[in-house]
Amino acid sequence: MMRKLDNRGVAPFELILVFVPLFTLMFVIFDLGRYAITMQSLRNLASVGARAVMINCYTPVLLQNPPQSPSGCTGDPLSATAKQNAAPFLYFGHLTPTLTVGSSGNNLTVTASQASFTMLMPIWGTSLNAPSASTQIPF
Repeated sequence: MMRKLDNRGVAPFELILVFVPLFTLMFVIFDLGRYAITMQSLRNLASVGARAVMINCYTPVLLQNPPQSPSGCTGDPLSATAKQNAAPFLYFGHLTPTLTVGSSGNNLTVTASQASFTMLMPIWGTSLNAPSASTQIPF
């Protein structure tokens, strides 16, 4: 004669075994997708900033008589509205990207960064926080 086993509590346990990895995977995919969109938006913002620098700094007079250092072309080449039009995703959640232009040797470097960006999942640590992208322009 077989005894009937007590199966009370098995269904919630199985539910937890399935839902914890499923929701963890969903949040990881969401977090990495948000990071990828942020990086692409930063690359686009750096490219738009580099274009603005080239339009504003590469004048015919400057090209005929180049200075020793491109120091007159540093600073923020875009207005806040132009930045928001170039990369609207970066402004969600009241975040504000920064765009800086610096010079090193015969290159101008346009860097777009999002210092206040943080990953949602703690498994990444701080390695993916504060992403930035840059573009170099020969001078």
